[in-house]
Amino acid sequence: MSEASIPSKFGAVVRVTSGNFIEMYDFFLFGFYATAISKAFFPAASEYASLMLTFATFGAGFLMRPVGAVVLGAYVDRVGRRRGLLLTLSIMATGTALVAFVPGYATLGLWAPFLVLVGRLLQGLSAGVELGGVSVYLSEIAMPGRRGFYVSWQSASQQLAIVVSALLGYGLNEWMDKPELEAWGWRIPFFIGCLIVPVIFVIRNRLQETEAFRAAKHHPSFNQTLLGIATHWRTIGLGALLVIMTTVSFYLITVYTPTFGKSVLKLSTRDSLLVTLLVGVSNLIWLPIMGALSDRIGRWPIMLAATTLTVLSAYPAMSWLVNEPSLVRMVMVELWLSFLYASYNGATIAALTEVVPGYIRTAGFSLAYSLATALFGGFTPMVCTWLIQETGNRAMPGLWMAVAALASLVATVLIYGLRPGQRPRVLDVNGGQETRLFGGEDAVLLEVPAQAGCDRGQ
Repeated sequence: MSEASIPSKFGAVVRVTSGNFIEMYDFFLFGFYATAISKAFFPAASEYASLMLTFATFGAGFLMRPVGAVVLGAYVDRVGRRRGLLLTLSIMATGTALVAFVPGYATLGLWAPFLVLVGRLLQGLSAGVELGGVSVYLSEIAMPGRRGFYVSWQSASQQLAIVVSALLGYGLNEWMDKPELEAWGWRIPFFIGCLIVPVIFVIRNRLQETEAFRAAKHHPSFNQTLLGIATHWRTIGLGALLVIMTTVSFYLITVYTPTFGKSVLKLSTRDSLLVTLLVGVSNLIWLPIMGALSDRIGRWPIMLAATTLTVLSAYPAMSWLVNEPSLVRMVMVELWLSFLYASYNGATIAALTEVVPGYIRTAGFSLAYSLATALFGGFTPMVCTWLIQETGNRAMPGLWMAVAALASLVATVLIYGLRPGQRPRVLDVNGGQETRLFGGEDAVLLEVPAQAGCDRGQ
């Protein structure tokens, strides 16, 4: 694909991100219908307890992500991006089918929540490497000087999933009565997801392997991948810190928004889904714009500005919203947080593909992303629900997002320094001698050469 035309590049982007779409579609649905799912599978004495059990199950899927990142990431780095991404899609489809078809607690008793948990764990295992695999694939096919723009479509495809999920939810809310929706109507979008999977599989099956992977003379074994991860643990740890703001803000403004709007602000389901839809559209617009901008001015300025603005504004904005809740205020606040998320993410995901050494790029990227998601982002709905319950302060989600941004701000400074024009410091980890692991030059053949964004001190 070295001299591929723009249309063929576009086709490759569509094929690889199509699977990412369905992965995220299923994850979002669980958050969108958390209230209905809690009643179907986790009946409890109080709505709060039932909702917390549902969010705990939602978060449990994220605990499997680091496992998927290492095990499936090593598989992708060993056998190829294409074969690995087909496997992740198959695993995700199995998890989706379980959530869609398992009868409720009233029918199966404890088996019902157990099987839903298994489905979530399978989805988490798959998603642990899906985002990393897609990001790495896009970075390796990117045209010179356009890596930020190409990689941004990994996240942009998630926004399409948000839009589709929100539209389905909005339509079902208009078409069905609340008792019907909570009894069985919430399963319809999951059924639709099951029908979409075979189409996505056909599309992704037409993927070509990246030239960078084909050119490599050596592909690491599982043990070599583990050794590489251990050697570059500082890089992966800093990468996880970079991702904290991305994953916390993402799940706060998307998955948690419908529940926050309905249960906390007491807005209608229609209004909450409308806000989610607008957030998805906003993210979809800003992500490629900021990815392209990071190719021109560098990753560093955008990452530093976005994290700083989030630290300063997230809590005040949320406080302003909860003081006088309304649809207009919620739209304004969520779109502002969307802009901050998309600005940071558009630069950060490309930066992470450039920081992680090439021979463990999929496993290393996926592990960094998965650790941040498992420890912070995935439990954001649960943490926000708990913070509000314990403090009585409905603006606490804004503080949670600000803390996440502060962690990523520290990571940005540690990696890039306080002034523009510096290359990421961790690129020289181990004295630039990553190849000593294999005793030859093979490992560096998967390194993506520096492009415009990196040269400008992202």
